[in-house]
Amino acid sequence: MAYQFHKRGRWGKRKIQNFSSTPSFLILPLTFFLVFGLAACGSKSPPTSQQNTADSSNKDSNLTFFDVTLEQADEVGRPIWKVRAKTAKYTKEKQIGQAESPYGELYQDGKIVYQIKADVADIEQDGKQLFLKGKIFATDPSNGIVLQGNELEWRPKEDLLIVRNKINGTHKKLQAVAQEVRVKTREQRMEFSGGVVANSIDPQMQVRTEHLIWNIKEEKLIGDRPLEIDRYKDNKISDRGKGNSAEVNLKTKIATVQKNAQLELLDPPLQIASNSMTWNMNAETVTTNSPTRMFHRAENVTVTANQGEMKIPQKTVYLKGNVNAVGQRRQSLRANTLTWYLDNKLVEAQGNVVYRQIDPPLNFVGETAVGNLQTENIVVKGGSSSGRVVTEIIPQEKANRQQ
Repeated sequence: MAYQFHKRGRWGKRKIQNFSSTPSFLILPLTFFLVFGLAACGSKSPPTSQQNTADSSNKDSNLTFFDVTLEQADEVGRPIWKVRAKTAKYTKEKQIGQAESPYGELYQDGKIVYQIKADVADIEQDGKQLFLKGKIFATDPSNGIVLQGNELEWRPKEDLLIVRNKINGTHKKLQAVAQEVRVKTREQRMEFSGGVVANSIDPQMQVRTEHLIWNIKEEKLIGDRPLEIDRYKDNKISDRGKGNSAEVNLKTKIATVQKNAQLELLDPPLQIASNSMTWNMNAETVTTNSPTRMFHRAENVTVTANQGEMKIPQKTVYLKGNVNAVGQRRQSLRANTLTWYLDNKLVEAQGNVVYRQIDPPLNFVGETAVGNLQTENIVVKGGSSSGRVVTEIIPQEKANRQQ
C-alpha cells in the first residue's frame, strides 16, 4: 500500500491519503513534498488504550518512512534541491528528519552545482534553506572538488553553500582543511576559515592562515590575514615565507606577499624582508620593489637597499638604490648598486662607493669596488674627477668618537 505525504512549513502539517481512494493526479504544494511507503502498512492498528498510553509516555512522536524523496523548487518551478534516502525518521516536536544513506543534488539556475551524500544525516528545511548534519560529502561535478564536513547548509537565494565542522576539501590542484568553508557557486569562489592548512600540488607548497580565499577559475589563493607559506623541493622544505597578506597564482606559480613580508631560504641561508615581495617559485627568483633588508646568517652580513632581486639557483643578489652592506665587524660598503655573489663571497659595487672599516679606521671613496666584505679585502677604484681613489685615514681618537 503506498501513500502520499504532504508537508508545509518546517515538517509541519501532515496529510496522508490512500492512493486507492484519491485521483491519480495530485496538485502538490510548491514548497515541499515527500514520497514514502509506510512500514506499518497492512498491519492491525493497536487498541485505542495502547495508543493513548504510547502517546502520553513518549512526548516525541516518531514516524519512520521508506524510500524518501525531498524536493524544493524556486518561484518558476526550477529545482533548488533534491534529497533521497532509503529510510527516514521524523520527530514532530523537533521537526527534524534523520535519514539513512541520503544522497541528492543542489541546484543553481536549474543546473546541478553539488552532489551530496552521507551515511546518516539529520535533515531540516524551511522552504528557503536546507540543513544536513552528519558525516557529509559534497562534490562539484564540474571540477571534481569534494568537500567533507559534519554540517551542510544550502542557501540558494544567496548562492551560498556552507560546510562546517572539520572541513576537508580535495581537488587535483589543492587540498585544504579548516573549520568552515563558504562556497559561492556562481563565482566559483571558496572561503576557508578557522585553522586553514592548504596544500598545493603544483607548485608544491603549504599555506597556513586563519582565512583563505580560493578563486577556482582564476586558480588564485588570496590570504587577507597573517599567513605562512612553506615551499617544498623533493618533498623537503626549501623556502619559508610569511606576511600579513598574500596572493598566490597557482597557474603562474607566483606569490605576491605584502606587509611585513619575509622569506627565509635554506640554501643559501639568506633572510629577505620587505613590505612588498614577488616570489616566483617556477623561476626561483625573489623580487622586492620596496625598501628591503637581506641577512646572510652564515656570513653575518646585512645588506639594505631600495630594491632587490635574488636568483636562488645562481645564489646571486642584485640590489640598487641607497645600498648599504654591513659586515660582522661593522665594516660597511655603500653604493648606488651592488651585486652579491653568495657562493664566492664576493661583492661588486658601483656608483658613489664609500668603504669604511673600524680596525684599522679608514675610509675609501671611489666609483667601483670589488672584494670580500667579510674578510675586509676590498679594492676601490676611480674616485674624484681625476679618477683616483680618495683615501681617508682616521686618527684613533676620531675613530673612537665615531664608534
